[in-house]
This record gives sequence, C-alpha cells and structure tokens, in this order.
Amino acid sequence: MIRVIIADDQALVRGGFRSILSTQADIEVVGEAADGNRAVELCRQIQPDVVLMDIRMPVLDGIAATRAVVQAGSARVLILTTFDLDEYVYAALKAGASGFILKDGPAEGLPEAVRIVAAGQALLAPSVTRKVVEEYVRSPAPGSPLPEAVLALTERESAVLKAMAMGLSNAEIGHQLFLAEATVKTHVTHVLAKLGLRDRLQAVVYAYESGLARPGGQTTQ
Repeated sequence: MIRVIIADDQALVRGGFRSILSTQADIEVVGEAADGNRAVELCRQIQPDVVLMDIRMPVLDGIAATRAVVQAGSARVLILTTFDLDEYVYAALKAGASGFILKDGPAEGLPEAVRIVAAGQALLAPSVTRKVVEEYVRSPAPGSPLPEAVLALTERESAVLKAMAMGLSNAEIGHQLFLAEATVKTHVTHVLAKLGLRDRLQAVVYAYESGLARPGGQTTQ
C-alpha cells in the first residue's frame, strides 16, 4: 500500500485529489495539510511514501517544505503546480522533488504519477529537466574548478553524468558510450551514491550547477 499525504491550501483541491486516489486499491491517503509547516509535521509523524505538495502555500511554501521533507528522508515529493516549466519547477527540483504534475492535468494520470514516484523513479522526462535547468540554473563562472566530488568520479562515471545532463536515457547513453544498458544503470547508481543524490533529476541539476555541463549542450572536458 502506497501511503500519501496531500498538502494544498485549498480544501476543494485536497478533496478532489483524495477522491481520485481513494479509488485505487494500492493507494491510501493518510493525511492532509493546508500549509507547508503542517505537511512537514505530518511527514515526521506518519512517515508516508509520497507527499503531493502544492508550491504556493501559507506559513511555509512548498519549496521550503519539500526541502525539509527530503532532508528528513521521510518521503518522496511530487509537486502540484499550475505552472508548466518555470522557476518554481526548477526550485522544486533543486530542493529534492522527484517530479511534478499539473493540477489541471488529466485525473487518470495522478495515481500512476504517485506509483512512479513511490517506486523511486523521477516523474519528469530528462529532456524537460534539461530545458528547465538550462533556463534557470546558476552555473559557476567559466574557468571555475570542478568540485572535488566530481573530480573523484571515474572517467566513465563522469561521461555518464554528462550524458544524463544532456537528457539522454540509459539506452541512449549505452548507445553513445558503447555500453550495455545494465552497465549504464550501474554507473548511474554509483554516480548518485558518490555525489549523495537521490535520483537522476538531482544529478542533472548538480551537473549544471557544478559546471560539468553548460547551457547549450556543452560539457567541460
């Protein structure tokens, strides 16, 4: 059973999402919050699998609440937003969200989105992630040294991280680097572990913010 908390300051929105999720045999809504502070408190108390988190909420906004939930390791966060591809989405990804879903999207997409995030996968296509990151990332100045954590990666791991930043899937990375897809998956796992990242969404953000990847598709050598 996937345990979910819904955090949104509008009661009608919370009720609507609860109604949709309650029809699923494998999903249980275990709490609701009208502000970010309450969402964080509930996560500490209930330890859900997934939090549906609105971005704009009183007391504590969804970005700050996401950061607190992720740092506590108590749940994965799926951002609820009416804004497609803007600075809020980038801020949410940087805070550790596992993806985002539009409030006005099709209702049948919500349960599957919850399942994907609960399974530890990222709900945002790599190409879309790259578009968001390239537009809003704060890259270091050209010529700045790479972080020690990046330099500690093997040559192959660094190449895989660069490819992830370009928006390539594991299959595409394998084709580009002449590796089996299973081998690429292993390298991705090692990269995430060495850099202390939860998923490939955070890896893409990190690649740009560290200077390993540059807007426009460039990567450092």
